[in-house]
Amino acid sequence: MAHFIPGCICLIEMMIDLGLESMAAKAKQMMLMMLSSSFSFSVSSLSAPASVSAVRHPTKSCALVRSACRSISTDTSKKKKKKKEKGNWNAKALEKEKRRTRSLRDCDIEIEEKEEDDSSSTSVMMQQTQTQTHVPVMLGEVLDVFSSNSKPLCSFVDCTLGAGGHASAQVNNPERGFSVLANGPLDMRMDPQASLKAEDILNSWPDIEVGRILRDYGEESNWWLLQNKIIQARLQGGLHSTGELVDVIRSVNPRTRGGRQGWVKTATRVFQALRIAVNDELKTLEDSLYACFDCLAPGGRLAVISFHSLEDRIVKQTFLKIIDCCMESGDGSEDIGDLRKVKSDNNQNEAWIRQTIQGWNGTILTKRPLTPSEKEEGLNRRCRSAKLRVIQKVRR
Repeated sequence: MAHFIPGCICLIEMMIDLGLESMAAKAKQMMLMMLSSSFSFSVSSLSAPASVSAVRHPTKSCALVRSACRSISTDTSKKKKKKKEKGNWNAKALEKEKRRTRSLRDCDIEIEEKEEDDSSSTSVMMQQTQTQTHVPVMLGEVLDVFSSNSKPLCSFVDCTLGAGGHASAQVNNPERGFSVLANGPLDMRMDPQASLKAEDILNSWPDIEVGRILRDYGEESNWWLLQNKIIQARLQGGLHSTGELVDVIRSVNPRTRGGRQGWVKTATRVFQALRIAVNDELKTLEDSLYACFDCLAPGGRLAVISFHSLEDRIVKQTFLKIIDCCMESGDGSEDIGDLRKVKSDNNQNEAWIRQTIQGWNGTILTKRPLTPSEKEEGLNRRCRSAKLRVIQKVRR
């Protein structure tokens, strides 16, 4: 019997690994029945030494088998739970992928450049690879937005930062307070002449406001515990350096959850939230979108690529506000109404346009944001969160 039990247990575990849970349950039940019956009538048929041995340890053998059966049941339920969770995750990922409007464009870009003094054209092939120092995100899609417009392109303004060499040097200085890993003062001002610092928010602002910043701007799930730790730190003299803030964050993050990467990710979200609050970045983005739209000529287009859900939400909402700007009615008063109209677009010249939202002041050419193609995402993983939205000023 002692050699029989491990073999049965191994057989049942193999059945479970193969996905034969029902067969494994029947085998487990049969093993328990054989165990109980073997000790009730088989003892007398055994030889004397064996009988003595069998009678001596029936309780221990039963406990061993029952314990093994319980562990098998636990393992089965855990595997079922993991399988269910994996299925739910896959379903959510599939649903999220269905909602995305991926670009259908290949990420090999060919640009024709013509010299004024030379009629010959030079063809420059730009292939996005990970070996490049800087890879422009969704370059082909942006070119499509402006080159396929029926209105001739007279002027083009690129408001991106480029490789960011100068800004990386005005920002990577630890004394500016942006770095999670380098100790420095809790500053985080983009404009050194501004008055508000991150230190002021952490040590002076109401606890509710501190929590709101962590929750809304950092999208930090553990914001409530962090808020309480920050408020408690005020009783010990407050927080005055990035190192002290990181220590608070590390005290909140369990060491077993994600290791070093766990607290670094949390710290990155907290620093992002404080930076947004100190510089009022979301309001600045909204004001910039209004200013850029005002600069457009009739029929002109504004394309915005965002890399964060907060930014994309601001772009989306601001675009909707722009096309529904108040219009002047016949009696001179201002009329604000729901002037939006969703329209499917099948323009062959601009295949990237799927659905538009038409308003009084303009048209949103991307009802849903355009995201990088699967090929570009495979070549440049940093582009996976990019979302492109385009608005066009109404033609007068």
